[in-house]
Amino acid sequence: MLLVLITAIGVGGATVIGALIGFMFRNISQKYNNAILGFAAGVMLAAAVIGLIIPSAEMTGRSGIWMTVLGIFFGAIFLNFMDKLTPHLHNLSGIDVEKHAHNESLDKVLLFVFAIAIHNFPEGLAAGVGFGSEDIGNALMVAIGIALQNIPEGMVIISPMILVGISKRRALLIGSATGLVEVIGTFIGYFGSSISEKILPFALAFAGGTMLYVISDEMIPDTHSHGYERLATYSLLIGFTVMLVLDMFIG
Repeated sequence: MLLVLITAIGVGGATVIGALIGFMFRNISQKYNNAILGFAAGVMLAAAVIGLIIPSAEMTGRSGIWMTVLGIFFGAIFLNFMDKLTPHLHNLSGIDVEKHAHNESLDKVLLFVFAIAIHNFPEGLAAGVGFGSEDIGNALMVAIGIALQNIPEGMVIISPMILVGISKRRALLIGSATGLVEVIGTFIGYFGSSISEKILPFALAFAGGTMLYVISDEMIPDTHSHGYERLATYSLLIGFTVMLVLDMFIG
């Protein structure tokens, strides 16, 4: 149990560490903001495909691939629905929206952060399920892999929030909250491992679908609308390959 607690704190804390590192890149121009968002899109794309959707498909096999497909579409539809509700999430940002000139940008950032939070839950679930099994060594490797991937994910959520006017303190709190979601998922996965194993494939695909939605509907269009399309594209490739290399060495 102590090992699970340490792992849960470590997995969630990695996001906080990444968020703290993200403060180093807070005062940046539009050009480099597009580069950071492009990098974030690459990180999310790799996390969605390599870390969520492919494992989901491997769990279900050919006979259950429909569960992965449904999970992806349900995730996208859910975030599409949440897109309509983001104006109601403005209180989270601490910004006076009536005086704020970039409500649309704020909506996009909140949706982006929300997708990161959603994706953290099944990752935590996966870590917890691993400890519910007898293979503790494999469970530790999964947890370490998730924690290392959470550092760049934590880094890339801070800059967009600060750039749309969210205070540093509030941005850190929101970023830390996305890590807390993972801690909760870890404990749920551990204590309900038998149930969690059944819903994990759908949960992974669902989270992957939310991330694919944000990447295609929000992030890529935004990074390709200020004249820095090529920089954003190569930044996406760098983000994707960084996560790919991490997965190869720690997966």
